[in-house]
Amino acid sequence: MASAPTQEIPPHVPAEMAKWLPYFAREEVKDCPQETLIPEMHRTLGPITYVTNIFPGDKPGWLLTGYDDTMAMLRDPDNFTKNGMGQWSQSIGADWLVVPTEVDPPMHSFYRKALNPQFSPQKMAAMKDELRRRASDLIGAFKDRGHCDFVNEFSERYPIFIVLDLLGLPQERMAEFLVWEKEMLHTNDWQVRSNAVRQVVAYLQSEIDARRRTPQDDYITKIFDFEAEDGRKWNNEEVLGHCFNLFLGGLDTVTTMLGNIFAHLARHPDQQQELRDNPDRMVLAVEEFLRVYGPVTAFRIASREIEIHGQKIMPGEYVSVSTPVVNQDPKIHEDPAEVRFDRKAAHVALGGGIHKCLGMHLARLELQTALELFLKEIPQFRFKDGFEPKYFVGNITFVPRLELQWD
Repeated sequence: MASAPTQEIPPHVPAEMAKWLPYFAREEVKDCPQETLIPEMHRTLGPITYVTNIFPGDKPGWLLTGYDDTMAMLRDPDNFTKNGMGQWSQSIGADWLVVPTEVDPPMHSFYRKALNPQFSPQKMAAMKDELRRRASDLIGAFKDRGHCDFVNEFSERYPIFIVLDLLGLPQERMAEFLVWEKEMLHTNDWQVRSNAVRQVVAYLQSEIDARRRTPQDDYITKIFDFEAEDGRKWNNEEVLGHCFNLFLGGLDTVTTMLGNIFAHLARHPDQQQELRDNPDRMVLAVEEFLRVYGPVTAFRIASREIEIHGQKIMPGEYVSVSTPVVNQDPKIHEDPAEVRFDRKAAHVALGGGIHKCLGMHLARLELQTALELFLKEIPQFRFKDGFEPKYFVGNITFVPRLELQWD
């Protein structure tokens, strides 16, 4: 249930439109939010709501609940900017942008022209054998044991192996990287978040500097040859901003999706069996899981005074791209909280418009590969005896711990 806000509401916001929402509380809850809190928001909220705790640090912004409204915003970079949206560099007193995620046209087009070929479906497909090897090695370590700590032993490690391999960063520092990632993305304490950003930036800059001194056969070294407008090579802030983007996205999104997917399959053994019996449904299943369990609420910033559904939005105010909420729009989907592997439904879990996720082909392949191999190697699994899952709600919705067992 929503509750009344405690902070001062701007004069252009009607009091009845301002809410504090439990979905953005950044805390653990007992019940699956995709089946409880999100349907409740669609039942009780209008198409636009001023949410006082929607951004980390309990900062306010506007929540859009509709798919069509969100897609219209994603296709309108003139009125809705991403410049500095995450407040990553600003939090440490810098002013670089996360590349290409926080960059507006026309520079965004130059960056994507350089980056899209690096993350093309063909390039990602060439990584399939490595993905399978990494997943199989991790599963092999626990498959004969009869149980696993899924997050710690699989979903955190599997996608991170891939990103660290791509960037040429040391696998042995994975535990340290995971601490930084959690402090950046899963906290409501702005000081903790900023300190983690500072550590990540210092580390990435040291790696960039090392490759400028001694080039290597890796992705970071390759970035030095990327071109922007008029053939200009990327400057240091652009290189750093892109490395930060890969570090931030690569260490969390697939991890959280895997936890959400496997918690669902543990709760729904019939659908787990459906995929075991019909592995040809794996690709569509991943798309449906992305629709229902896509974890991220991101934002755009109003660049001028705008009106949505009769409500005035002022320049500088945040407007949500809340994929978990939007993907359950009942105007678009029948029984939207229900997972159906034959749905072939539209979703915004991987973004939309010019900012469609750069790594979407890799993310899909990682999820498909993990799901295929886990179901092939591990018999019917369930929650470990005595374990009750909890769900973290906030800008990233995920399962912090997931204990599984099988016979």
